[in-house]
Amino acid sequence: MSSEESSGPAPLLPAPAPLLVVMGVSGSGKSTVGTALAKRLGVPYADADDFHSPANVAKMSAGVPLVDDDRWPWLRSIGAWLADHSTGGGVVSCSALRRAYRDVLREAAPQVGFVHLHGPQEVVRERVTGRAGHFMPASLLASQYETLEPLGGDEHGVVLDVTRGVPELVDDYLAAAPPARGGVR
Repeated sequence: MSSEESSGPAPLLPAPAPLLVVMGVSGSGKSTVGTALAKRLGVPYADADDFHSPANVAKMSAGVPLVDDDRWPWLRSIGAWLADHSTGGGVVSCSALRRAYRDVLREAAPQVGFVHLHGPQEVVRERVTGRAGHFMPASLLASQYETLEPLGGDEHGVVLDVTRGVPELVDDYLAAAPPARGGVR
């Protein structure tokens, strides 16, 4: 095991039901993987994009990056969703790029685990450029990579390679998850 592997995130915590945030930059596959993961685990799914205010959507649509003052109310509403689903479980896709943002989510639901979808910027840029009807333009992708803070050694989660297919990513999560959290194998 290399020193890079050993400095990754802390293992996921066992819980009565899985409560997960599928995180990563725009175009990493959060919604697609989150939906598949929730279906496989038999828990509700929510997309953090649906929690944005109209003002946030307008800013991003215009190619203007959000600032923290735009994000805090959005993160608190996602945290409330997580808290509401803390007993029965749930999966939400949310960029959660910075540790401070993940801290807001953990404050609302301490048992939450993170599934970080990570991959080369070129691969993700191709995906963002190829998708239609999304408010997040490819021009903001570089700023997301600059903002991204990997999961710390004390943050419970797993990092998955976005160059793999969705079924493989779900299987990769289940292989990494403690049996009580993953439930289905």
